[in-house]
Amino acid sequence: MRISDILRVKGGQVVTVNPDATTERLLGVLAEHRIGAAVVSRDGVVVDGIVSERDVVRALAARGATVLTEPVSAIATTQVRTVTPDSRLEDVERLMTERRFRHVPVVVDGVLRGVVSIGDVVKNRIDELETERSELAGYITGER
Repeated sequence: MRISDILRVKGGQVVTVNPDATTERLLGVLAEHRIGAAVVSRDGVVVDGIVSERDVVRALAARGATVLTEPVSAIATTQVRTVTPDSRLEDVERLMTERRFRHVPVVVDGVLRGVVSIGDVVKNRIDELETERSELAGYITGER
């Protein structure tokens, strides 16, 4: 299975935030969209970074509430690992597990095409297991 298979189901919509937006604005965006991370992008096309709830919590613990008025660029990860739609799901699962990423942007020729979350990966795995279980049950009971 490829990342393109997941994007085909979930779509390629990506929530982005400008690097100059305040951390407080970021929190509003995350809450509004009920997501845990946003891609940092000046133009909505190029990935300048990624920022998550965890990044906010760590910055708050280190610097206090002043973080809320700082730009997102002050807390964002700028060395972002990306994948392509042709990336194998197993490789992305491994990357996410080994590097402890929960979100990975999908990029084609430098253009942002989607984001895959650990939740998307788990949902896909559950769907695969359910299909396999159903097929095995049908085989065993002769309903196939």
